[in-house]
Amino acid sequence: NHVTQAWRQPGSSFKPFIYSAAIEKGYTPASIVEDAPLNFSASETGNKDWSPQNYENTFEGPISLRKALAHSVNTVAIRVLREIGPSYAQNYITRFGFAAKDHPPYLTMALGAGSTTPWQMASAYAVFANGGYRVTPNLISKIVDHNGKVILTTKFVTAGNGAPRVIDARNAFIMNSMMQSVIESGTAMRALNLGRSDIAGKTGTTNESHDAWFAGYNPKVVAIAWIGFDKPASLGDRETGGGLALPMWISYMSTALKDEPQQGREVPAGVTQVDGDWFIP
Repeated sequence: NHVTQAWRQPGSSFKPFIYSAAIEKGYTPASIVEDAPLNFSASETGNKDWSPQNYENTFEGPISLRKALAHSVNTVAIRVLREIGPSYAQNYITRFGFAAKDHPPYLTMALGAGSTTPWQMASAYAVFANGGYRVTPNLISKIVDHNGKVILTTKFVTAGNGAPRVIDARNAFIMNSMMQSVIESGTAMRALNLGRSDIAGKTGTTNESHDAWFAGYNPKVVAIAWIGFDKPASLGDRETGGGLALPMWISYMSTALKDEPQQGREVPAGVTQVDGDWFIP
């Protein structure tokens, strides 16, 4: 069962959880971070010497956090994780339902070097979609016997109705805004074909293109697209989440959101806009 048993690296689709941790530490979408070469020793990575690269093997210099997420800039994500602390981030991501043991506290965590499943990713991204609540997925709504008698009904908890709040509404709002930029001007611009302004998400590609992801949502529907082989192997030279997984997500959402009105998002109290971007005072 690929949904619940395919433990794979999430790649850059994991970056929003690192950025959410950074927002909690005082970063804003407008925070400027250096996009420049990095070099790390084996003791810092937990494995071997490492010189991380961006996908295009180019560097832009100082850029905003918003742009870095939209274009999936690896060096910025790593610098942010180094600043907030890998151990802090490892603890923070458990709010979304990830197990700390599956994401060792090394700088490689910024690029999704841990392990997760599409099932976990759906639950985790729902936190951003619903404004900060942890909702447990369910496969069965009810069971009936051969006479049609209902013998079990699942009691669903929903955002604001039984589900625990795990991140601040302000954090969820800002992260949603940043992930909208992934679609509006970043690695998932193909999703603009849906003609909706209420969708957000993040692409993800792992080393050697073993796994390709797109995790996205609108306020009512979360969908995770993943593609990979049963036995991990390259999907092809330079294949990416934006090229392989995103089209699947678009195809699904075009049906799931058909005839559904656009869902606006209220600005939570305590979030203000300065110089065209959001921040928490």
